[in-house]
Amino acid sequence: MIVVSDTSAISALLKIGCVDLLSSIYGKVFIPEAVKRELLVVHSEIPGFISTHTIADRAFFSRLHREIDEGEAEAIVLAKELGADELLIDETAGRLVAMREGIHVIGLLGIILESKLRGLLPSARKTIEQLENKTSFYVAVRLKEAILREANEL
Repeated sequence: MIVVSDTSAISALLKIGCVDLLSSIYGKVFIPEAVKRELLVVHSEIPGFISTHTIADRAFFSRLHREIDEGEAEAIVLAKELGADELLIDETAGRLVAMREGIHVIGLLGIILESKLRGLLPSARKTIEQLENKTSFYVAVRLKEAILREANEL
């Protein structure tokens, strides 16, 4: 399975010490150069299972970059270029653009739910609470309840 990620999910998982969930689920995760730069502003290193690639289609990037930020635009271009099965992205504008471009998206809460269902996490609730307390990640109450219901924690 080919998975490309934007910055926010990797950064949040690094902050709460759970980034290995991505390697447990996907093995390898691909990011564009812009996402690597964004990550290195906040984190001293990037885990080895994350592979950085340079995008080729600069015209496509330029068109997308008029609507969304650099990291999101490059992640969408890379997802298209690699024929990714999923794009890990949480920002609403980026998700909408990715879906418009025919890319299947998953968010950080989807990763947490999948991790819980696979037995990689003892508690989705505690992981979500860590995200809310240790990062700037915001979870709407209704969405949190839906995830916790799916994880059999509500």
